[in-house]
Amino acid sequence: MISLYDHIIELRAELRSCHLSKRERATIQTELKQALARQTEIDRNDANGDGE
Repeated sequence: MISLYDHIIELRAELRSCHLSKRERATIQTELKQALARQTEIDRNDANGDGE
């Protein structure tokens, strides 16, 4: 299974592609925002000692 960090890296790489339609770009941007929000939540929980 791919880690969340790796998923974020892949999404960023996809956004650098010149061969995306507007719809594809919007979909990837939405997915990236969701992944980043999830990573922020995980980091916040780790910093508070809550774990996952």
